[in-house]
Amino acid sequence: MGNGMSGQRTGVFGWLWRVFVLLMVWLFAVTAWIVWIGERDQAAHADAIIVLGAAAYDAKPSPVFQERIRHGLDLYDAGYAPLLIFTGGYGGSGARFSESQVARRYALKQGIPDRAILIETASRNTVQNLVEAKRLMDQRGLHRVIIVSDPLHMARALRLSRAMGIDALASSTPSTRFRSFHTSWRFLAQEVYFFHRDLFVKAAG
Repeated sequence: MGNGMSGQRTGVFGWLWRVFVLLMVWLFAVTAWIVWIGERDQAAHADAIIVLGAAAYDAKPSPVFQERIRHGLDLYDAGYAPLLIFTGGYGGSGARFSESQVARRYALKQGIPDRAILIETASRNTVQNLVEAKRLMDQRGLHRVIIVSDPLHMARALRLSRAMGIDALASSTPSTRFRSFHTSWRFLAQEVYFFHRDLFVKAAG
């Protein structure tokens, strides 16, 4: 009797251990995929460059947002696309400028012509950034775009873009403010969470 119960416990623990190992392997694979996507640069000739929004402090972009804007401008100057689409709405009820307006002001100061800039001021997150960008694309008859964001954010941005029917290429910022172990791992953990959340939402739908 005792040996039977002991064997059952061993079997249960063995099963739980295998599940745990498989879960760790899965999480490692997802994490590696997110990092790999962010390190690829697919920049090629496109109809527009979409710069995803990030925080702005009144009329000044945050360091993270500034890196995205500057990379978008570099791609534009290199001739990859004739249009820049800046996304991002108002950070709060007291904000004077939307994120996209801050980006537009920055670009104009760098000599980018106004005719080469499109903005939307309604979005508050990545999904809305892309929904509003696609609305502008549809209005202009644009098809292929380059998505600009931080490396660890790129996998989700591409996944969402393609789910919306956007022909998207990835070009992550060459430098990122998420450099320290604490900030990079927190950002990466967030992206792993969003990957699984989106997966479950899609399965449930």
